[in-house]
Amino acid sequence: MKQLYFLLAVMAVGILSGCGKGGDRGELTGVPQRSFRAEVPYGMVYIPGGSFLMGQTDQDITFGQIEQTKQVTQPPFFMDQTEISNSQYRQFVNWVRDSIAITNYLNDDKYYLKAGKNSTPNPSGKKYINWAYVKKYPVLTNKKGAKGSAGNAAKLQGMYYQGDDRIFDRDELDVRLLKYNYALMDLRSAADYKDIKTKKRSDFIIRDTVPVYPDTLVWLSDFSYAANEPMTEAYFSHPAFRNYPVVGVTWRQARAFTVWRTRYNEAYKDSRKLAHRAPYNLPTEAEFEYAARGGRIGTDYPWGGPYAKNAKGCLLANFKPGRGNYTDDGGAYTVAVKSYFPNDYGLYNMAGNVAEWTLSAFDESASTFVHDLAPTFNYEAKASDAPVLKRKVVRGGSWKDIGFFLQNSKRTYEYQDTAKSYIGFRCVTKYLGRDIRDKR
Repeated sequence: MKQLYFLLAVMAVGILSGCGKGGDRGELTGVPQRSFRAEVPYGMVYIPGGSFLMGQTDQDITFGQIEQTKQVTQPPFFMDQTEISNSQYRQFVNWVRDSIAITNYLNDDKYYLKAGKNSTPNPSGKKYINWAYVKKYPVLTNKKGAKGSAGNAAKLQGMYYQGDDRIFDRDELDVRLLKYNYALMDLRSAADYKDIKTKKRSDFIIRDTVPVYPDTLVWLSDFSYAANEPMTEAYFSHPAFRNYPVVGVTWRQARAFTVWRTRYNEAYKDSRKLAHRAPYNLPTEAEFEYAARGGRIGTDYPWGGPYAKNAKGCLLANFKPGRGNYTDDGGAYTVAVKSYFPNDYGLYNMAGNVAEWTLSAFDESASTFVHDLAPTFNYEAKASDAPVLKRKVVRGGSWKDIGFFLQNSKRTYEYQDTAKSYIGFRCVTKYLGRDIRDKR
């Protein structure tokens, strides 16, 4: 009986080894990699790939010159369900604020990660902030008795307005200090110059330093003689507006946010040894229009159309109805990011509330020369470039626009260093694979 069991065990081992993928017997088995399971990022929705008619759906002859209809195909991607809110953007601002406070002012080792038992310090001497500690013991806090707050207060005086810039001797954060440094690859330029041997990798690295705090004065500078001081003073800072769309951000600030969001997510994935998702970015104008249409064909608005009211006479978006009846749609200015009904993809306010930055550069004839697969026209404008080269496509229409600009096909532009009280943004990230339902 024992011999029988032994023979069965030997046979089982032989069968299992024969059914393997080659093991170490010299067979081609591929490089072992961590498994990857697609997941919908928090706060985003999945936009399935497909084809659609991009461009005008009505017979507007004038605007038809820059909105020619073209059938294009868009691969799948994820998109923020709502515009980026004040609360979400403030997370970025606070991260930059705390980073500057720790690295430039505190010089306290408690706020940095320590090398483990089996690890050695970074050879370059670079230290990394322990964000778990920062979350537990905030760098700047108004709570009395909070750990470290008393010792930090004296060291952080340099982050507040000084001298004649102070009001009533209050400690107010000097937002001019809040700048974010980043670098990313300009892959389009790298592809265009890949055969030029004199070019170096550094020639295709974009380096930028961006002030991150929104321009709150846009509520006054955008309008002539309008009493918008309460919006200037409270819109970004007061909790009543925490879930309202952030405004007063330039295109460069919006892109800096996407770079930070990518790094923030990668740091989390690294700490848990998880596979990274694709970088976050601003949507191309093709992605924006495709998502706004919600899978519908030939419609004027994200909810269908051709009217901005439903059968009961209710307005379906936040814009300027009539001759300026701003409150008829429920809000005199912006409204919360989850207002009105979402479109068929589950996206809120793809028309109205705030217009939105896209990744694409603006060119009147772009539809005639961009590809019909994942089309976009990008240009990385330099500070020395003419203003015409710094135009970026803005989509969706806003709270101060008439209904014409809310149509899916309408495109306009703004300059990349300009901030407005009616322009915000949302992010996208590419879906890595053919389709989220494909489990292979």
